[in-house]
Amino acid sequence: MFWSCRQTILEEMKKKFSQIENAGEEPRVLCIIQDTTNAKTVNERLTLNLPASTTVSKLFEDVALKAGYVNGSFHLAWGNMTDMVVLDQSSEMPLSDSGFEPGKKNFLQLTDKDGEQPQLASGESGTVDSSGLDDNTQDRFIGPLPRDGIVGCSNDYSSYSYASILKSETGYVGLVNQAMTCYLNSLLQTLFMTPEFRNALYNWEFEEGEEDPVTSIPYQLQRLFVLLQTSKKRAIETTDVTRSFGWDSSEAWQQHDVQELCRVMFDALEQKWKQTEQADLINQLYQGKLKDYVRCLECGYESWRIDTYLDIPLVIRPYGASQAFGSVEEALQAFIQPETLDGPNQYFCERCKKKCDARKGLRFLHFPYLLTLQLKRFDFDYTTMHRIKLNDRMTFPEELDMSPFIDVEDEKSPQTESCTDSGAENEGSCHSDQMSNDFSTDDAVDEGICLDSASSTERVLKPKSLLTFELFSVMVHSGSAAGGHYYACIKSFSDGQWYSFNDQHVSKITQEDIRKTYGGSSGSRGYYSSAFASSTNAYMLIYRLKDPSRNAKFLDAENFPEHIKRLVQKEKEAEEQEKRQREIERNTCKIKLLCMHPVKMVMMENKLEVHKDKTLREAVEMAYKLMDLEGLVPLDCCRLVKYDEFHEYLERSYEGEEDTPMGLLLGGVKSSYMFDLLLETRRPDQVFQTYKPGEVMVKVHVVSLKNETIASPVSVRAYLNQTVAEFKQLIAQATGLSADTMRVVLERCYNDLRLLYVPNKTLKAEGFFRSNKVFVESSDSADHQVTFTDSLLWKLLDRHGNTIRLFVSLPEQSPGLLANRTSYQKVGDESEDSFGGTKSSTKSVEAILEESTEKLKNLSLQQQQEQQDLGSSNSDSQNTSDVEHADSLSQEVSTASSASAVDNRELENRIQIVGGSGTASDPENQLPSEERSDSDVNNDRSTSSMDSDILSSSHSSDTLCNADSGPIPLANGLDSHSITSSRRSKAHEARKETWDTAEEDSGTDSEYDDSGKSKGEAQYLYFRAEPYCQEDGSGDSHKCLLVHVDKRITLATFKQKLEPFVGVPSSQFKVFRVYANNQEFESVRLNETLSSFSDDNKITIRLGRALKKGEYRVKVYQLLVNDPEPCKFLVDAVFAKGMTVRQSKEELLPLLREQCKLDLSIDRFRLRKKTWKNPGTVFLDYHVYEEDINISSNWEVFLEVLDEPEKMKSMSQLAVLTRQWRPSRMKLELFQEVVLESSSVDELKEKLSELSGIPLENLEFAKGRGTFPCDISVLEINQDLDWNPKVSTLNVWPLYISDDGAVVFYRDKTEEPMELSEEERNELMKKESSRLLKTGQRVNYSPRKEKALKIYLDGGPTKDPGQD
Repeated sequence: MFWSCRQTILEEMKKKFSQIENAGEEPRVLCIIQDTTNAKTVNERLTLNLPASTTVSKLFEDVALKAGYVNGSFHLAWGNMTDMVVLDQSSEMPLSDSGFEPGKKNFLQLTDKDGEQPQLASGESGTVDSSGLDDNTQDRFIGPLPRDGIVGCSNDYSSYSYASILKSETGYVGLVNQAMTCYLNSLLQTLFMTPEFRNALYNWEFEEGEEDPVTSIPYQLQRLFVLLQTSKKRAIETTDVTRSFGWDSSEAWQQHDVQELCRVMFDALEQKWKQTEQADLINQLYQGKLKDYVRCLECGYESWRIDTYLDIPLVIRPYGASQAFGSVEEALQAFIQPETLDGPNQYFCERCKKKCDARKGLRFLHFPYLLTLQLKRFDFDYTTMHRIKLNDRMTFPEELDMSPFIDVEDEKSPQTESCTDSGAENEGSCHSDQMSNDFSTDDAVDEGICLDSASSTERVLKPKSLLTFELFSVMVHSGSAAGGHYYACIKSFSDGQWYSFNDQHVSKITQEDIRKTYGGSSGSRGYYSSAFASSTNAYMLIYRLKDPSRNAKFLDAENFPEHIKRLVQKEKEAEEQEKRQREIERNTCKIKLLCMHPVKMVMMENKLEVHKDKTLREAVEMAYKLMDLEGLVPLDCCRLVKYDEFHEYLERSYEGEEDTPMGLLLGGVKSSYMFDLLLETRRPDQVFQTYKPGEVMVKVHVVSLKNETIASPVSVRAYLNQTVAEFKQLIAQATGLSADTMRVVLERCYNDLRLLYVPNKTLKAEGFFRSNKVFVESSDSADHQVTFTDSLLWKLLDRHGNTIRLFVSLPEQSPGLLANRTSYQKVGDESEDSFGGTKSSTKSVEAILEESTEKLKNLSLQQQQEQQDLGSSNSDSQNTSDVEHADSLSQEVSTASSASAVDNRELENRIQIVGGSGTASDPENQLPSEERSDSDVNNDRSTSSMDSDILSSSHSSDTLCNADSGPIPLANGLDSHSITSSRRSKAHEARKETWDTAEEDSGTDSEYDDSGKSKGEAQYLYFRAEPYCQEDGSGDSHKCLLVHVDKRITLATFKQKLEPFVGVPSSQFKVFRVYANNQEFESVRLNETLSSFSDDNKITIRLGRALKKGEYRVKVYQLLVNDPEPCKFLVDAVFAKGMTVRQSKEELLPLLREQCKLDLSIDRFRLRKKTWKNPGTVFLDYHVYEEDINISSNWEVFLEVLDEPEKMKSMSQLAVLTRQWRPSRMKLELFQEVVLESSSVDELKEKLSELSGIPLENLEFAKGRGTFPCDISVLEINQDLDWNPKVSTLNVWPLYISDDGAVVFYRDKTEEPMELSEEERNELMKKESSRLLKTGQRVNYSPRKEKALKIYLDGGPTKDPGQD
């Protein structure tokens, strides 16, 4: 028996070991799950190590078992993705096929399902809400989803929001912060946690016929409170409430004062509740009364008025005091402390008929049921003109006895008072209802609190001993006066527990947390020491009267009024609809859809959204309608294929899978796909090609050496394991060419051409990838025998790869310059007539161009004949003329306008290749000064990042199916397609242009030698120009050129090629590059190539002398130190290396006289350095450019007109701009220049004393800050500048004045500042703000213009048409 049992045990152990061994062979998937549904479990991890064959549904079961949840009550989502991708619980796919990686960590998140927390397996998943009901016994309503685009919400496709996870265990729901609406959230939560206000709001019924629910503030508040009480979400939106306020999205970015919001909201509710039961609700709950009195101390006569208040503003620290009030009780006592009016402030007594000493003060008559105390922590410092926050410590009790603050001597009977809501905006929050000058002796009425809820004349008065208030809300501000954050600490009247309502976060807190909001800062500081201190302290306190007969409890869901129950049901149905829509969204595949338009031949793009259960056939129909192909292509001529847009690769087609669900074809519902879909079209007579996985796509361009043409591509699909010989056979079938004489050239990357000549080599070995581009040629020409790099095929492909298309705008033919331009036509002839009187000077420009180009054409034809006589043996001779081979023109110019065909006939008949060195004589003394382009004024700054704006607009229109398309003849072997390559354009966009920026300071290269003759270029580079007309906005046409040019050509040669079209030598026109934002910058580096240009770049030609070697173009600005605009552009000039400053001034004189109408004497103006807008070093007449003064391209200088002869004679002198500050007049005087012989502070003070008459011992100075003219507000200059620094020289810290142009302010320290009234100060503040904004200076005292807080009762603000 023993041995039998032992044998059985051994067999079972062997069986288990066998199972373990087999399981060990299978890969394991390590799953790490984070439970984000609970604040306590968010830091914990569940770990499961499962076999790779485990199904996804089994994974859910294992997770539910380990986490203790009911399976199906939660979601599992990938935890390492930005978008929350949820796993399909019903999937029976193994983990290995569902995106899980064996042998690696797979992170998952366990999240709420449909906004509800997972159910515990034990059934104890409920939490207690604010009404005290358990979740399991109460059918709680789920609030609406956060809207897309709102701050704090996720807008990914799965519709999961941040507010739906990490739900609070407190049972309370938070509010989403739209952007800066924390102040609104704090007030709304406080009102919600006030039983009397919440219950009264619920008892109000909305009449749909009378008002739009969207603009009804009480209705939207009612909806919000219902959701706060019944929702299971972590936080809900407040956008519907703010929309009812009439606010737009910009209001969400304005932070306001919570006390101001409380006032405005209460006023809006009162307006909306007129003629309803709630009309007097705000007054009943929040309004109190006080008496503002003045009593004569001689006769006892008292003048008084009754005021109402909604809150009591308590001063934190009295003005000018160094000690703050320690508690709320102290501040309340100070609030009612009377003030004695004596001396000059005596009061005129009506009874005594004279001025007498009097006592002025406030007495509380009634306290409201809900007492609001505002701690005035925000103040304004009139010395620094800054808003400040006072962070001093002020304690407040949890129970506040208000009986000491009612004056027993008050004689006014409350029965005779007529009280209304104040709505006042002053500090006391008081509004005068009536004024009585009668002195009453009726003192038989007790003071107390008005608790009436019905008639205003029947008062129930509580004795003062029962005036105990209980604290239940503390609104806290964290931050400084410049900005911060609000949140609320609120005590629940249900359980007495304190909670922190911080936007969407709700958590329990303790009394210790409340005490931390008292405030306080360390150290002994002055009154305004906390101007920019950031601290967290209480700002508003709300107390409720302790009265068991009046203290209400919250209404629970069972006791809701009928209209509230209907509202709950309505919201619940809307939520169910949203849940269904969410479910559809969660099962919708969203993928990029592309389609080549069959007529326009442009690639269209859209997003296809298709349910995962829709079939491929249905998806094709949806894509067909989405791309709007109806009427263009039959539906049966369309299909969807898998496509890689980046590589332009057709991955596979879906033959025979028309009834397969899209979810299976696309690999499930994902947030993003690694591929796209292409809606492919065909003609009815064509057949779709089958695309199999593993194939590569090849675009085949057929090259004709005879016609020098490169055809549009034909798509061919091949396999990487095919040999080159097999690939040639495949191409032969597609193109009809002979495979025996075929040459195949692969373009692996830009300008990298590889001849495939090894027949047995595979395509993979040759470097083929997903998408490839090849050129094929098949002919019996002798070009086969030549080395590939020397062959005509290589030259044709090389030219094709390096040719770009440019749009060149020609200058307008100005009649005033015709005489000057004839110098180019007459080529050295001496004319005996003057410019204005010769017959030739009246010739049209077209005639001049015709004659000059005819000569060039004859020269070109002659050279062509010579080349034919020489034969091919001399084709590579170095003595070949620069005049290139004339190319045949294309019969069609697609960009040319048909309407301008007649006007362009002359240009169309011109030769397209123009070469040779120009024989024009140096026109420097014949042509006038260069013209200044319009762009020079606006675009006088260099642009180092402009290349990033260049966009390529040419794209190849490839044939995606086997369409019959023959080669398209190209002019000179090129057409708009073959010249354009979008990938080449993109590659060149990234290149940084350095050849025409101001940063280059090495001068400008010239295509001319020292004698002014043009330098020739021996290398053959392609150039072809075609005329076209461009229509401008006014309907006029402007002559332009469409130029195809080899980008390896230099700018100098490019300008020579353009000479016949411009009509003047290349030395007499300038080339401006036009960028994407229509800014123009001159290109001056003549030895640089056009490699930084790309297809369809624009060029503007402007007439004017081009720069020679050693010359620099300089922009001259006038410095006007005392003008509102101190920097004014004057002229463009040319300075040369080795020129003295005086010589440049001499050259400027005629330009200033002609162009600026400035008639100056050479000794009455100076040139000085310009750095942005700041004047710098004064240039002396004997200084030499490039020796004493560094000069660079696009240089800028200041020209300053002098009122007296130049005082600056030596570089050791220092020119300082000084300005006197007059505090007694609140005024800054004009700038005056002071020339110092040294950097001594004493010399500066002596000069300033002589200039102003201020005694030396009373003179103080300070260096200006910022950009010239260093403007500063007269309200800030006394405290913002560092006056009278303790230094002896100017070139040390904190002055650092070592160059000309520094700004120095000075003042008389004994001069008293002007006394300003509040109105004068405000008016001056507005003027200064306006002045400084015009000059672009920072206005320190008004860092942010606040928008007034308004709630619009009519649904929104009315826009003023004249308002900016």
